[in-house]
Amino acid sequence: MPVVTTDQNLALLRPTHSAPLAFGAGAAIGVLGGMIGLGGAEFRLPLLIGLFGFAALSAVILNKAMSLVVVLVALPARLAAVPAAEVAARWPVAVNLLAGSLLGAWAGASWAVRMRSATLYKVLAALMVLMAAALLVTHTTTLGTLALPLWAQVPAGVVAGFGIGVVAAIMGVAGGELLIPTIVLLFGVDIKTAGSVSLLVSLPTMLVAFARYSRDGSFAVLGANLRFTLVMAAGSVAGAVLGGLLLGVFPDLVLIPALALILLISAVKLARHD
Repeated sequence: MPVVTTDQNLALLRPTHSAPLAFGAGAAIGVLGGMIGLGGAEFRLPLLIGLFGFAALSAVILNKAMSLVVVLVALPARLAAVPAAEVAARWPVAVNLLAGSLLGAWAGASWAVRMRSATLYKVLAALMVLMAAALLVTHTTTLGTLALPLWAQVPAGVVAGFGIGVVAAIMGVAGGELLIPTIVLLFGVDIKTAGSVSLLVSLPTMLVAFARYSRDGSFAVLGANLRFTLVMAAGSVAGAVLGGLLLGVFPDLVLIPALALILLISAVKLARHD
């Protein structure tokens, strides 16, 4: 029998599913993310809730831990694909976004641990819709740049970073789905370099949210499910590698709408979650 705490946001503190199922689910999510150049955490969250039975806040914290592992593994590989000097030259962009995202991550995690469970499910559903829209915009349109003057660019970067930090913290994701188009639109960075810069912003942002969650009693779900978390994270990494190899096999005009539809269906289920 699972151990249930008095906090309605926490459930299934001990894993009740087999390691092969956790690894397989993580791998499937990793493949989906890898095929579009992302970590897939937005697809992992509804699985943690719907398939594995974790309550909203527990799922967010576990998703955050797994996302952190995936980003740590992806970072050196991504930096190897894009010259380090090219990424380093964009450090003002990373600093600009971090000025907002670090505050946003702390605020988002603080709000998540204080929300009623029913409210958190609805917030997660709304953010799933946002992720679906970002996915469609990023992968089916040609992103230009807003060409803002520097005096407007800097505050816009801080505000955008704050919003992204909030979303990433509440969903337990790295936030690349939002960071990449933001970096392209606000700062005129090419999309390939933007992917690497987004990881440099994501990592410290995730660590701040993780630190905030660690101060709350709900963080106990991670310790109680450490093996489950590591197995599913390993599956996600393996799947992401396979998904990267499949990059371009399926046309974006078919793949992206299908993935967006998965997110929208997940959003509906989360909104109706009891």
